[in-house]
Amino acid sequence: MTVDVNTAFAQAKAEQIEPMHAEARAFQERIDRGEIRPLGGDRYEVLTGWDAGETFIVQRSTEGRIEQILAQHGLDTTTGGAALYTTTPAWHGLGAVIPGGISDIDEVLKLARIDWEVSKRRVLYEWDDGVRVAADRYVTVRTDSGEALGTVGGRYEVFQNRRVFEFLQDLVQRYDAIWESAGALRGGRKTFVTMRIPRSIVIDRGGLDDEIILYLAAINSHDGTSQAESVVTPWRIACGNTERFASQDAVHRWGIRHTKGGLSSLELARRTLGLTLNYAKTFEAEENQLVRTDLLIDDFHELVDSLWPVDDDATDRTKAFIRGRHDQLDGMFREQARKLGRTAYAAERTVTDFLDHRTQVVPRNLSEDLTRAQRTLEGTHDDLKTKAHRQLLSLAR
Repeated sequence: MTVDVNTAFAQAKAEQIEPMHAEARAFQERIDRGEIRPLGGDRYEVLTGWDAGETFIVQRSTEGRIEQILAQHGLDTTTGGAALYTTTPAWHGLGAVIPGGISDIDEVLKLARIDWEVSKRRVLYEWDDGVRVAADRYVTVRTDSGEALGTVGGRYEVFQNRRVFEFLQDLVQRYDAIWESAGALRGGRKTFVTMRIPRSIVIDRGGLDDEIILYLAAINSHDGTSQAESVVTPWRIACGNTERFASQDAVHRWGIRHTKGGLSSLELARRTLGLTLNYAKTFEAEENQLVRTDLLIDDFHELVDSLWPVDDDATDRTKAFIRGRHDQLDGMFREQARKLGRTAYAAERTVTDFLDHRTQVVPRNLSEDLTRAQRTLEGTHDDLKTKAHRQLLSLAR
């Protein structure tokens, strides 16, 4: 069985958006549960699940009834179409889909609608005696539309879209690689390109055959707000959400400053990538240990209790919530055990699935408290996953 987060995300989107169109009440119910918060006007933000951070636009009738809910993909549409090339159809159904993919950079640039360049222009401002030039300040401008993307300093080096493709080719020393996806976000302020790493992680080869596919992606900023970066990630970037997920879930991240030598440190980058591939081998070996380790249901309960300890002075309401969470995790583990066997690997998959897709925040109100709570929650997930992995690995050893 191949574990592909991209397929799971697309399925989740289809399962989520279509029922919203069929029954508008579901949207309000998600707001009531604290899964979605209003941003003002007709915009809403999702707080949990695969699409946490995504925004929706809600179109209402004159009577206030929800008529249409539109997911915001974040892709650039400056040229009249979505700036996306991909080998696999995305959840939003946009972009140029080329099954099997292509290796020619210029063709991908054209299909992805990012065959434009960026130039630096002096910042001018009006003053009493006319127009003046701001010292050492420049505007980055798209050469096809003239749109201003951001403001930068004199030492800022523009990384052209084509150069980023060449950087990835030089990095892996392959010039026939198939490009998985490419495109632009937020009016061209960000661009991305993704290629698949030849070696994937296979867990329990010949048995479960769970394959985790990894991609090498480069994310470039043209607005001066962030450095460029290369990431090794399980995500194939195809929208604003997956760009965010690719960075959040990166196995490896290597930042690239917008300077003249920023794309030249290939040996350091290759060395870091090599460490990443070694990490993948280590991770695969550890996961295979978990597959071979039987786990009693009591051991799983102890793991849950250690991940979410109960304070001695917890209120009855809190204790009831914890019991509900405990029962939910117990049911999820038993379901995983039916498919994967009652093993430490099934326990880890249960905890990961719960943290990624089942955790909810129910705030006191839908304002700053919710945003603060959600940020705190997101910051602890990786720690909990790591803690669970280490504890289960100690049992395996």
